Amino acid sequence: MSFRAEESCSQREGTHRIDHRKVSDMNTRTLVAIILIAVGIVAFAYQGITYTTREKTVDLGPVHVTTEKTRTLPLPPIVGAITLIGGIVLLVRGSKKG
Repeated sequence: MSFRAEESCSQREGTHRIDHRKVSDMNTRTLVAIILIAVGIVAFAYQGITYTTREKTVDLGPVHVTTEKTRTLPLPPIVGAITLIGGIVLLVRGSKKG
């Protein structure tokens, strides 16, 4: 009797097993899709990354003179569009599989 009870219990558990690899893969895809969508939106909004560098121009004993230069790394709108569309496609494709 005890053996049959254990057998039926394991059969019931078998119907509700979760494949953790699929869940992990789905979570990873969703996370990557959300990151791509966010980067795409930021690329559209800012259209470039601006940063400041400091360069030492004069160094005479105790006298130090530095200059700050502002530089911009342009991001074309097509980069934002491709990133945004890629994130949306990945999100939709991942939700259809799940």
